[in-house]
Amino acid sequence: MTAPHPVGGPLDATRHTLLSRAGSASFPAWLAQVKRTGGCAHPIRLTGESTTVDNESGATLHRFSTYEQPTGSLLVACGNRRATRCPSCSETYRADTFQLIRAGLTGGKSVPESVRSHSRAFVTLTAPSFGAVHNRAKTPAGKLLACRCGKHHPDDDPALGTPLNPGTYDYVSAVLWNAHSGKLWARFTTLVRRRLAALGGLTQRELPHVVRVSFAKVAEYQRRGSIHFHAVIRLDGPLSGQDPAVVTEPPSWATADVLAEAVRDAACGTRLRSSFEAVGPREYRWGEQLDIRPISELGSGELTDRAVAGYVAKYATKGAEVAGTVDRSLCCRRCSGVGSLLRGAPPCHSCDGSGLARPIETLDIDPHARRMIRACWDLGGLVDLAGLNLRKWAHMLGFAGHFSTKSRRYSTTLGALRSVRTDWRAEQVRALHGLPNPCDGSTLVVGHWAFAGSGHTPGEALLAAGVRRDLDLNRRTAKEELAAERAA
Repeated sequence: MTAPHPVGGPLDATRHTLLSRAGSASFPAWLAQVKRTGGCAHPIRLTGESTTVDNESGATLHRFSTYEQPTGSLLVACGNRRATRCPSCSETYRADTFQLIRAGLTGGKSVPESVRSHSRAFVTLTAPSFGAVHNRAKTPAGKLLACRCGKHHPDDDPALGTPLNPGTYDYVSAVLWNAHSGKLWARFTTLVRRRLAALGGLTQRELPHVVRVSFAKVAEYQRRGSIHFHAVIRLDGPLSGQDPAVVTEPPSWATADVLAEAVRDAACGTRLRSSFEAVGPREYRWGEQLDIRPISELGSGELTDRAVAGYVAKYATKGAEVAGTVDRSLCCRRCSGVGSLLRGAPPCHSCDGSGLARPIETLDIDPHARRMIRACWDLGGLVDLAGLNLRKWAHMLGFAGHFSTKSRRYSTTLGALRSVRTDWRAEQVRALHGLPNPCDGSTLVVGHWAFAGSGHTPGEALLAAGVRRDLDLNRRTAKEELAAERAA
């Protein structure tokens, strides 16, 4: 028989806060707000008011005040893109990224449908080797080969991607490569344009007047902790003189084969060099594994527009957790990770001068990730590497870039998609209260808001998780019904 949980422990506190919220008079209003945030795991609480005033008469048409609400505050979704931090908001981010990527492939969202006929490719760029790791190599026929350790690893083996010999694995190079991967990508895109100009018999100055390169990419962590990039690359025509936002047709010579050749040559030729006194000169390049797959014009091939958009959007919500690390900064908040590095400055009392919010040795993480974090922290303490901010991004294993980026004219923006959603919700509220649209100039909306906190109590978190599960179930059911209708 299991011993009862001690009174006053975590379970008792969770039960108390759950019953307190569920039994309060404000529960219906609180639950309605949680549903509007999609069951956000860490909502922001605001206090204040919003008043809609008629411009001509000065009369108050509508007033909303949190001080008059049963909950006393307004819940707003946190908007975090990481699935490990907020499953609800990350799902919204994933859906927005899906629409952004697909619009650049099939049109829509201010992008013409003619982009379907443009040369497009799905490209994967990987990191080089920093030492032998456990893997699941296969023959061309699909037969699984034994790893160098002599075993046949299953798909879910936690050893996959970890070094065969941690003592000889080049952790310093792995961390520095992650830190420079964003600049390596920028150099790669420059070389793609240069190679296209050469293949088209053009100068680099003439190229933008004939063909343009548009792209969207997402970063993903490999199990070994190194970043690699998945990118959709599209060839467009020159900017329109009448409307620069118009996407024009590329020239006839800018075929899918030409694009693939330019990408392949650029990937093989991309080099980035650095010279730090502490670690010596370094050269950064892409790994030998390069995948270039053309995207079919009508989405009828093996690699469809929808499949590419879904693949990219899935990784836009992930972080470094696949590599076994943590999803929060390890820097002490008071000293921002500096600790006792500043000469003449007294050591930080919060972290005893270490700069760490939590000792690396006590983290419940994969040993391989722990070694990479330790390499980040040690390198980040060197003066000539301070510009890389390795301590700030130690939990990301040195990578400080954006996970999802795109060129300016690939398609719409995440901000534009959020703005449309915000306007739609505001229109629903105006229709509910019979208010005119403020865009016609007849009304003025004045608001005063203040930050009151964030997150849920343990009991509220359980209730919000239940709301989130119900919404996910409804979403999946709707998708299945829609798929069944299309199939019929």
